[in-house]
Amino acid sequence: MGRMRWLAVVGLLAGLLGAHAAQAQGQTTRVPAGRLAEAVAAAAPGDTIEVTGGVYHGNLVIDRSLTLVGLDGATLDGDGAGTVLRLEAPDTTVRGLIVQNSGDSLDREDSGIIAAAPRALVEDNQLINVLFGIYINAAPGSTVRGNTIEGQDLDIARRGDLIRLWDSDDVLIENNVTRRGRDAVLWYSERMTLRGNDFSHGRYGLHFMYCDDAIIEGNRLTNNSVGAYLMYGRRLTLRDNLIAFNRGPSGYGIGLKDMDDVTITGNRFLDNRVGVYNDGSPRELNSTGILRGNLFAYNDIAIEMLPSVRHNLISDNSFVENEQQVVVAGGGQLRDNEWTVGDRGNYWSDYAGYDVDGDGQGELAYRSQRLLDDLLGRRPELRLFIYSPVVSAVDFAARAFPLVRPQPILVDEAPLTQPVLPTAAPLPETGGEGQMWPLLLLPLTLVALFGLARVGRRNYRLPTIKRELSAD
Repeated sequence: MGRMRWLAVVGLLAGLLGAHAAQAQGQTTRVPAGRLAEAVAAAAPGDTIEVTGGVYHGNLVIDRSLTLVGLDGATLDGDGAGTVLRLEAPDTTVRGLIVQNSGDSLDREDSGIIAAAPRALVEDNQLINVLFGIYINAAPGSTVRGNTIEGQDLDIARRGDLIRLWDSDDVLIENNVTRRGRDAVLWYSERMTLRGNDFSHGRYGLHFMYCDDAIIEGNRLTNNSVGAYLMYGRRLTLRDNLIAFNRGPSGYGIGLKDMDDVTITGNRFLDNRVGVYNDGSPRELNSTGILRGNLFAYNDIAIEMLPSVRHNLISDNSFVENEQQVVVAGGGQLRDNEWTVGDRGNYWSDYAGYDVDGDGQGELAYRSQRLLDDLLGRRPELRLFIYSPVVSAVDFAARAFPLVRPQPILVDEAPLTQPVLPTAAPLPETGGEGQMWPLLLLPLTLVALFGLARVGRRNYRLPTIKRELSAD
C-alpha cells in the first residue's frame, strides 16, 4: 500500500511539473497584422504570436514576455511618427519582421525598435527608413543578431544611431548590417561582444565610450568617415576586422582616445586616410597597448601617434606601400614604445636593408627618419604637395646632406623581410567610392597631374594586393 501511495504522489508531482512547463512555454497564436495589438493584449507571458503578411500601422508596445514572429513579409509601419516597436518586458523576442518609417525626432529618439528590459532577443528583422535603428536601453543580457538596418535619407548630422547600446552589460551584437546611419554607439556597458557586423556609409562605423571588457571581432568597418573611435575604456580586444576606405575629414580607420590594455591583432587596414590614430592610449602608467599581426596597406598614414604616447608593443605587423608609415602628430620622436618584441619586428615595404642568413629578418635596423615625414608631422597642410616633385627633391636633399636629416621617429631593431598577413578578416570586393576626390580639385596644376598619376597607380595596385596578399 505504501508503494502504491508513493507512486501516486510521484505521478501527481510529474503532472504538476508538466503542466507548469507547458504554461511556461506558452501558447502559439497566428494572427493577421491588422489584429496584432488585440493579440498582444490577449496574450499571456510566454506566448508566441505569429504575424502573417500584411501591415500593422502605428506604434506598438510589448509589455509582457512574448515571442513575436513575422511571417510572409509581416510589416510594422510607424507612419513617420514616434518609435515603431517598444519592448518593455524581460525575455521578449522579436524575429522576422519588417519594421519601417519611424519618426524623425532626435530629441525623442524615435526608433525602429527599443528594448528597455533585460534579455531581449532582436534577430533577423529588416528595419527600413528609421531614425534610430535598434536601441538597447538598460537591457542587460540582450542579443541583437542578423538584422538589416537602413537609416533615413537625411544629412548625416541629423541621422540617428542605427545600433545604440546604453547601460546594458553582457550584450551580443552579431551579424547585423547597417547602412546610412550616424553611428553604432556603445556607452557605459561591460562585457559586450560585437562579431560579424557590417557597418558602412555612416559617420562613425562604431563609436565606443566608457565600456570595459569588450570583444570586437570579424566586423567590416568600411566607407565611413571614421571606421571606429574607441574612448575611455579598458581591456578591449579588436581582432580580425576589415577596416577600409574610411576617408572623412579625419578618416581614421581606428581612433584610440585614453584606452587602457587594448589588444589589436589580425586586422586589415586598407586605404584609410589614417589606419590607427593614437591619442593618449594607454592612459594608465601600468597599462600596455598591443598592436600585433595587422596589415596596413595603401593608407595615407598607417599609424599616427601623439608624441606623448607610451607603452605600446608593436610587432609582426606588415606596413605595405603606405604614403607614410608612421607619423608623430606635431612632429618629434616616439619614446617608450617597442617596435621589436621578443626579437620580432615588423615588415616595412620601404626597408632598404638585407637578409644575409635568410632567417626572414633584416641585418640592419629599420629607421623611420624621412625629412618629409618630419615636415608633414609639424605642418600637415604640406600634404598638398605629397604627389609633386617637391617630395623627391626633399628626400634627395636629406640623403645628400645628413645635417638636415631629422632624428628617427622610431627604430625597429629586427625588421621582417616578408609580410605577415592576417587571414580571418574578409577583403572587400570593390574599392571605396570617391576616395581621392580632393586631388581632382587641382586639375590645372602640376601637383594635380602627379596626383592623378598616383591615383591611377593606387587604383591598380589595391586590387593587386587583394589578390596577392589575401589568403581568403
